[in-house]
Amino acid sequence: MEFTGGGRLEVRITSIDVGKRVSVRYVTEDPEPGARFTDAVGVLTSWDDAVLLVTRKSGESVRIAESSLVAGKLVPAAPARRRGPSATFAELARATARAWRPVESEALGEWTLRAADGFTRRANSLLPLGDPGRPVEEALEHARAWYAARGLPAYVQTATGAEGTQEMLCAELDRLGWRREVSAEVRTGALAPIGDLDADVSAVRLSRTVDDPWLRRYQRSGEPGPAVRAVLASGPSTWFASVPGPGEVPAAIGRCVVDGRWAGFMAVEVDPEQRRRGLATAVMAALARQALDEGASAAWLQVEADNDGALALYDGLGFAPHHHYHHYRWAAA
Repeated sequence: MEFTGGGRLEVRITSIDVGKRVSVRYVTEDPEPGARFTDAVGVLTSWDDAVLLVTRKSGESVRIAESSLVAGKLVPAAPARRRGPSATFAELARATARAWRPVESEALGEWTLRAADGFTRRANSLLPLGDPGRPVEEALEHARAWYAARGLPAYVQTATGAEGTQEMLCAELDRLGWRREVSAEVRTGALAPIGDLDADVSAVRLSRTVDDPWLRRYQRSGEPGPAVRAVLASGPSTWFASVPGPGEVPAAIGRCVVDGRWAGFMAVEVDPEQRRRGLATAVMAALARQALDEGASAAWLQVEADNDGALALYDGLGFAPHHHYHHYRWAAA
């Protein structure tokens, strides 16, 4: 059925629109003066028992009582031109996965179970691209058992905010008791402008292998074991950049994986005492020039939403959001 609100406002969506992107306006339960109505834009992930569930591109799910609806309509996905180089979610998701390969993996239909001795969520999470070949709830139960057998927490990496992403799966994870721990943006941009930056790259050293000084600057590895080195060295064509510092630890580092037309930038870190000297820009420029020499033309990176310094840098380099990714962890009762 359809609902018509007062005046010109109409609800033009129904339960058959589940899975589509919508914009809705509804009445808040406890309205404050001047703030009676609230809007939500996202994917309509369910409409059951007179309650709608709308999942925003951030991964947040909003529950809305059917009786509180004032207006609603279908909205098209954001055009690709707003996201930097044109790319489907599937293409970009697979490129990012190839740049951060686990030590161990196993197919679950078209999903992939990944493990790397606990080093980073990306390398120790289920990547659900495609059809698992069995009901979703059963596939998730299999994943929990697989990670438990390895002494690891069960994580699922999902994505929202781009056509073909996984808002429906996010809603199902919420329903089944999984909890979202962290979210980040995947951003894309043209590669040539990064390589053309007016940056002094003379001090940037590029290497095919990761060494101990580089790892001492890298903040995510702790005491690096075999899995750390294996994951970092993975990728079709991997490069490590470093800028010597006053001691044994580099002043700045970075990692780039070249994969066809894509160059992925990761682990760009600068000594806090050496910041605002253009070292991160120099590292990015040097890696971009190497990637351009190998035939790449587009760039991607992943950044957490609360990393203000990195966001400012990447805004200046022309990177635009493509989609968000999220890690859900099984929260056992």
